[in-house]
Amino acid sequence: MKKAALIILVCANLLIAHTCYARDNSILVQSTTSTANSGLYDYLLPLFEDSTGIKVNVVAVGTGQAIRNASNCDADVLLVHAKTAEEKFVSDGYGIKRHNLMYNDFIIVGPAEDPANIHGLTDATTALTKIAANKSIFASRGDNSGTHKKEVQLWNKTSIDPTDNSGKWYRETGSGMGATLNISIGMGAYALTDRATWINFKNRANHQILVEGDDQLFNQYGVTVINDAKCPDSNTAQAKLFVDWLISTEGQTLIGNYRLKDQQLFYPNSQTEQ
Repeated sequence: MKKAALIILVCANLLIAHTCYARDNSILVQSTTSTANSGLYDYLLPLFEDSTGIKVNVVAVGTGQAIRNASNCDADVLLVHAKTAEEKFVSDGYGIKRHNLMYNDFIIVGPAEDPANIHGLTDATTALTKIAANKSIFASRGDNSGTHKKEVQLWNKTSIDPTDNSGKWYRETGSGMGATLNISIGMGAYALTDRATWINFKNRANHQILVEGDDQLFNQYGVTVINDAKCPDSNTAQAKLFVDWLISTEGQTLIGNYRLKDQQLFYPNSQTEQ
């Protein structure tokens, strides 16, 4: 469990720079890998740290692991993309309140040869059905991450249980998104990924986006402050300042302005219905 010192003075106004001081002037964010892979934290965190003096440390793992870590009180903030699991985290008392933060979408990528002939489809479940019928290799994260949870939801809408073919055409990597993409490219396999990771991914070889534009591929991110009633060592006051900044007009504008290769990676939506 992370042992955080008691805060001795907190900011009342984020507009006043360097007015937050604490014996341990830092917070720990348990995060999904996709936000780290996208470069978003490299862009955002220095701006917050410069204006508040609060150091933000990030542990980037799959959403399932991030939630487990936060449930062990090893976090001040949870930032992931599995809304149902996040809501359970709050209802179990570990989080104070979940906020919508931003969204993008998932895509299915694969080799240009496209043996399952899915290029241009806008129905992800049809694409998965064709991949299974053709016994084309599909690389799954298999790690209970937000991306893996979405993949399982999609398979559940077909009549196919891909784990019946585990180790055959269905390959579970048990790894993060970047590693899974590297594996999929090495095997000439299909994979489900979030768009932000793909935009920032450099080892594409001849892989390309084959399926996109399905409403089922919507990818919502949420952010939650850890509940100090459950985790008394958490830096709740500083965590709230960080989350309030992320969902503020300033934070949301910065998120919307983040671009790579002239593409917007995330779309802020903290003001939408939770």
